Amino acid sequence: MYCKTCDSALPPQASFCSACGSPVAEQRLAGGGVGYSPLINDPAFTRYLKNTNRFAGLFAVLLAFAAVVGFTLAGKFHVDGISNPTGFYIGLGVGCMFLLIALLTTLGRKSSRTWDGIVVDKTIQKRTRQVQSGDDYDTRHYLEYTVLIQQAAGGKLHRLAVADDDTLYRYYQVGDHVRHHAGLNSYEKYDKSADRVIFCNACATLCDIELDHCPRCGCPLLK
Repeated sequence: MYCKTCDSALPPQASFCSACGSPVAEQRLAGGGVGYSPLINDPAFTRYLKNTNRFAGLFAVLLAFAAVVGFTLAGKFHVDGISNPTGFYIGLGVGCMFLLIALLTTLGRKSSRTWDGIVVDKTIQKRTRQVQSGDDYDTRHYLEYTVLIQQAAGGKLHRLAVADDDTLYRYYQVGDHVRHHAGLNSYEKYDKSADRVIFCNACATLCDIELDHCPRCGCPLLK
């Protein structure tokens, strides 16, 4: 946990912050609850998933249509040496790819399962990536913050990695018990009593622990 006054890291049983001297007891009381929230069964989550799948399907159809029209027009005007029916077939292939991605994403949500696990490790690694700048490529350095969660049944490891943002890294501590929620593919901490913030399990928005609903999607916060 972290001091609410100066944001310094605190030992689990600390009574006062070693950096600024602020009492920790009040900060613990301001956190969430202990245990997995029954609010996961709120109809708002079901509506959110339906709307997400519907939007993904509609967006994929629009992209597919745009790809077919765009490449067909490119073939008609011989852009980059493309001619019809080659342009039409390329657009059809690209459009089918968009539709397939949307279908697989939706099926992945529906086939996911709820399971319990534990945070077993956290790492920070320096990494590089190539970023195109005009006709050249630049090497960019970044920090990758990783949280490893081990599934209780079967011991499968799940990796949560974020570049140049330690929010998720700081939110989870090694030893935290978590639950993965089916469909949402998000994680809920068992013990939220020392937390000041909480991630929305629907849209992943970072919210103040004192809020009851996510200000972005309106789903209840599992605190």
